[in-house]
Amino acid sequence: MGSRALGLALACCLLLAFACGLVLGRVPRGQEEQQEQEGTKDPPLDHTERAEEKHEKYSPRQGDEPSASRCFRCCDPGTPVYQAIPVPQINITILKGEKGDRGDRGLQGKYGRTGSMGARGHMGPKGQKGSMGAPGDQCKNHYAAFSVGRKKPLHSNDYYQTVIFDTEFVNLYGHFNMFTGKFYCYVPGVYFFSLNVHTWNQKETYLHIMKNGEEVVILYAQVSDRSIMQSQSLMLELRDQDEVWVRLFKGERENAIFSDEFDTYITFSGYLVKPAAEP
Repeated sequence: MGSRALGLALACCLLLAFACGLVLGRVPRGQEEQQEQEGTKDPPLDHTERAEEKHEKYSPRQGDEPSASRCFRCCDPGTPVYQAIPVPQINITILKGEKGDRGDRGLQGKYGRTGSMGARGHMGPKGQKGSMGAPGDQCKNHYAAFSVGRKKPLHSNDYYQTVIFDTEFVNLYGHFNMFTGKFYCYVPGVYFFSLNVHTWNQKETYLHIMKNGEEVVILYAQVSDRSIMQSQSLMLELRDQDEVWVRLFKGERENAIFSDEFDTYITFSGYLVKPAAEP
């Protein structure tokens, strides 16, 4: 669009210049008739008269104003000054075309060098106080405790046997499994355990308190004519999923613990002393 508008402007300028040249070079019609009459009236002159006439023609008399149609030299005195003809101006804005469509965006240039880190700004004003949040969970109290018993006697002389309990006194949150006879730790910490049994006359009593398949403490009573109550207690530090139970030991002689259907002679108890989560 820009080159097309420039071409139209140049063409208009050339046309105007050509028209001005024709107007300036044209001789007025009145002067043409006067020259023709002068040529018919005056007889032909000789060379001397022509020279004088020519001199008088091109040398104006004193007090006479030169005619507008006569020619003058720029060096002669009294040369008339003609008013300059103004050159016509062209309004280029008329020839300006409509704005073109926006071109496609170019490719992004390379990133410049990273400048140095500026100084730290001033601290802003303190913000408004936020709204109160939702209440959190209450402090959880960790507990673990059990106490179980057995009303049936148990004999063993040639194999290990887990003591299964049939009476449940306390079993908080079901951490003691009555089917397997084992206590499972779900709250890590320090626990206290106690085992109470009744011996059998003329029989040996030999048991262990077990932790994860290992013998921790023993409860033992020799063969005697009299039966007695025997007990064992201890404290253990347990981790999550640790197991604690009672096992009857195998021996060369008959190993047994006494009980009957009316009273409970065998008990196994335990409870949490201090959770591991507390400082």
